[in-house]
Amino acid sequence: MPKLMKFSRLLSVLPLLFLAGCNMVVMAPSGDIAAQQRDLIVISTVLMLLIIVPVIFLTLLFAWRYRRSNTAATYAPEWHHSTRLEIVIWAAPLAIIIALGAVTWISTHKLDPYRPLDRLDAERAIPADTKPLTVEVVALDWKWLFFYPELGIATVNELAAPVDMPVNFKITSSSVMNSFYIPALAGQIYAMPGMETKLHAVINREGEYEGFSANYSGAGFSHMRFKFHGLTREGFDAWVAKVKQQGTMLNRDAYLKLEKPSEKEPVRYYAGADADLYDAILNMCATPGKMCMNEMMHIDMMGGGGKESAENREKLQYDNRHAGEDVVEPGATVPATGVPAQVEPPKSTDGNDMPGMDMQHDGHPMPGTGNGADPAPAQLNNNN
Repeated sequence: MPKLMKFSRLLSVLPLLFLAGCNMVVMAPSGDIAAQQRDLIVISTVLMLLIIVPVIFLTLLFAWRYRRSNTAATYAPEWHHSTRLEIVIWAAPLAIIIALGAVTWISTHKLDPYRPLDRLDAERAIPADTKPLTVEVVALDWKWLFFYPELGIATVNELAAPVDMPVNFKITSSSVMNSFYIPALAGQIYAMPGMETKLHAVINREGEYEGFSANYSGAGFSHMRFKFHGLTREGFDAWVAKVKQQGTMLNRDAYLKLEKPSEKEPVRYYAGADADLYDAILNMCATPGKMCMNEMMHIDMMGGGGKESAENREKLQYDNRHAGEDVVEPGATVPATGVPAQVEPPKSTDGNDMPGMDMQHDGHPMPGTGNGADPAPAQLNNNN
């Protein structure tokens, strides 16, 4: 018996040993949005435990009370129904589901990342004269680029904001889909090429917080991290002054060099940035000679450009923008590298090509195969 008690104590301490090595920032955040999301996790967990814990307890109790050796327990082999028991079995889960549904409905609208903030924290509303800070976020391979359009500066892998000031994030990506995540500030928001997602958040305590990519995006994904600084108003002004003093200029040429895939990129400051650079990245036309997506959408809205629009084809090819360059990552996809997939035709057992691979079901040759056949249509060749 003493050995059993000692073993049970060890088991009770074991979970604490695992938690000691965990970063509990999600359950102890420093921003109001993240705090509300933490509360939602706690409320949902407690509501579910209200039914899970009694079920586990009663399962163990019934197994012990109605064991074979307990002759004092009531034996009723013909029992099949109890109205009171049915009410408890169905009413308790139903009440919990209704409560979870209500919490989910309210939180889905209240914590919508596109919804502007209406408070600084649970006890303070946003002052009427408060102007939010706008930050434009671009996920690159494999670093983060931040624009401060109202301040005229930009940074790489470093982000800062004043304490108790609402921040409006506009988020996009230059290539593959990614995910922007600062656990202490708010939940993760996806960054997608050619699209803009939004996030409204506020940091309530000073400190240095971890930000990273929460969506696998290639070989350098694990090093796609940055620091987020929650500063006082004076500290933020000093940080902006430092960026302007130490930074260089971010124009189209500098951006195209920065956009190329790289890992473990150091923090960089830009004292100035082209005013329309973020919009060009969003519309996938930062590269000279490319047509912006919003221009193509306007043409489509007006009914299309007719046959003359064929010349726009090359202007709208974005996936091969690094083709012919020495930037080839081992884990990149075919569109990212511009290198066509190497697909060998099936071979027969004697090493020859499989017969009939260039024939249609009716026996006629496939387009682009056989002697004298016409080449495949140009629009089917993605490498042209």
